[in-house]
Amino acid sequence: MSEVIATDLDTYDWPELVNGLNRYLRLRATPVGMKLFASEEEMMAIPRLRRPKAIHATDQIVGQACRNGWTVGITADDLVGAQCSTVIGLHPRSPEWLSGDRMAGVWYADQENAKAHQEAMDVVPYGTYQAMAVSPLASGRLNPPDICLIYATPAQMILFINGLQWTGYKKLEWGCVGESACADSWGRALATGEPSLSIPCFAERRYGGVMEDELLMALPPRFLPKIIAGLEALSRNGLRYPIAPYGVNNDVRAGMGVSYG
Repeated sequence: MSEVIATDLDTYDWPELVNGLNRYLRLRATPVGMKLFASEEEMMAIPRLRRPKAIHATDQIVGQACRNGWTVGITADDLVGAQCSTVIGLHPRSPEWLSGDRMAGVWYADQENAKAHQEAMDVVPYGTYQAMAVSPLASGRLNPPDICLIYATPAQMILFINGLQWTGYKKLEWGCVGESACADSWGRALATGEPSLSIPCFAERRYGGVMEDELLMALPPRFLPKIIAGLEALSRNGLRYPIAPYGVNNDVRAGMGVSYG
């Protein structure tokens, strides 16, 4: 496979990266990038950028990139409310937001539980950014994006993680805030720069077009070449997607002997 990193860590062959992911994982959803901007003017310089003509949730904006293949840019004014814009640093964690007023009695039994949920969410600190854009990775229009968003089935996702752990192994640990799971994925990845896995929430599936069998990994692009190299090594060892069922009644030694001798 050709080298996907060019002259420095911020220069990538985006089509080759996406081809590498699809070669080993056969992803159904388009891998996309997300980038924050200090000003709306800076965002507007992106080629072929679409701007919303209606009020949306961030889930929908990500879905437009992932499901439609669009490059879309937004400011806080394009989003339905502070729950969305706070996660990506376009609105402060204000006392009203932290109170969880709108979540109490809807997703959580009372104000106390709703407030605890809001406080648990990973969000981008407010004050640096005024705009955000999402775009298919292969387009190269966000060069580089701050993070990449990879939607995959559980079987695809565990191999993706296995590829990440092939070298430089470390145990990966994540949390789950429940509803507003975008905080577990793009909120956490933008805030920490670390791979962040989530179970997409009700809103992401209802409004963002996320399929019921999809998980979401958000991570900075620097991890992708390492993951693809790991997937390539695993594939040589016969550890590939799709994972062919061996059979629950067969003698397991014949199958495991191929890998472990």
